[in-house]
Amino acid sequence: MRLALALSLLATPLAAQVCGGDVNTFRQGVVDEAVSAGLDPVAARDFLATASIDQSVLNADRSQGVFQMDFVTFSRRLISANRLQNAQTYADRYDATFDRIEQTYGVPRGVLLAFWAFETDFGQVQGDYNTRDALFTLAHDCRRPELFRPELIAAIELYQRGDFPLDTTGAWAGEIGQVQMLPKDIIANGIDGDGDGHVTLKTSAEDALMSGANLLADLGWQAGEPAMQEITVPDTLDWATTGLDKTRSVAEWQAQGVSIRSGSAPDPNLQASVVLPMGRNGPAFFAYPNFRVYFEWNQSLTYVLTAAYFATRIEGAPVYDAGNPAPGLSGEEMVRLQERLQAMGYDVGGADGILGEMTREAVQQEQIRRGLPADAWPTQDLLNAL
Repeated sequence: MRLALALSLLATPLAAQVCGGDVNTFRQGVVDEAVSAGLDPVAARDFLATASIDQSVLNADRSQGVFQMDFVTFSRRLISANRLQNAQTYADRYDATFDRIEQTYGVPRGVLLAFWAFETDFGQVQGDYNTRDALFTLAHDCRRPELFRPELIAAIELYQRGDFPLDTTGAWAGEIGQVQMLPKDIIANGIDGDGDGHVTLKTSAEDALMSGANLLADLGWQAGEPAMQEITVPDTLDWATTGLDKTRSVAEWQAQGVSIRSGSAPDPNLQASVVLPMGRNGPAFFAYPNFRVYFEWNQSLTYVLTAAYFATRIEGAPVYDAGNPAPGLSGEEMVRLQERLQAMGYDVGGADGILGEMTREAVQQEQIRRGLPADAWPTQDLLNAL
């Protein structure tokens, strides 16, 4: 699910030339681009000949309300006793593969098990959208063509190799297989984990897990370092120093009274951010450099936090302390907040009702300006004040 789900990018002048308009004209333009990239013209034409626009893909792209949930609600929905039990079952079943991954790529099994669980329930629910049509639809659509047109070209390359049947199915956004990878990532990072001579991410868990680990390593995962840990923060902490855009060493945070709730402390010189997904009265976490690799997989902070936290649970961490955070805003209220912040000159990345990092930073700056606890958690009181 390596997509910028929280972004609403405007089409650039270049993008405007290569998206939208007559479908057949667009189709021929993609064929021409594929041929210019060195692909076989027959393969390109065959691949795209019957490709069509899928309105259900566009509907899914426009309705991502799940990311309007707060962290506690979202994480409780995704993490269950059954998923934890299944994670252990699959960890045991593919123990040798996970050992190989940890030795080769330095990616802990908990990280991959969390992605595997969230993306496809360990391969059981991989999506039933026709992948070719999904990519064709999203490349033609002018919301994010700069992301999806190259993926469509990459899919043609996989088809030319014989690794992309036209009836391939997956997620609405074109991801394929048990850990949901896009075509470009499959080309760059696909691994034949089971030794059968093919990279088959839909049916081979070994291929999917090895490929996912290779992708994470390629994105900058550092072996031997954690991604996140739950922490306890003192009431005296300067809340304006929290947030993913600010880092200090673990030792410096500890000197300010921050403590790790469970597990051993990492290198005291390791840089960390204090993340308060629901403000100073809610859960609190250290986010280390590896945490940022998650954002290359998915741009939603809520998803990333939940995936990283689930990885720690799989590896033995306790249930987080939910605290007693102030109630958050509804989706409609969040849109109003973002619109008001935009009117004040803040860049929140668009009024989409999703509490992303740009909105959090704007909220924190406004809290600082008003002399409020600057924990970046927008409440009804702040909305009313604005």
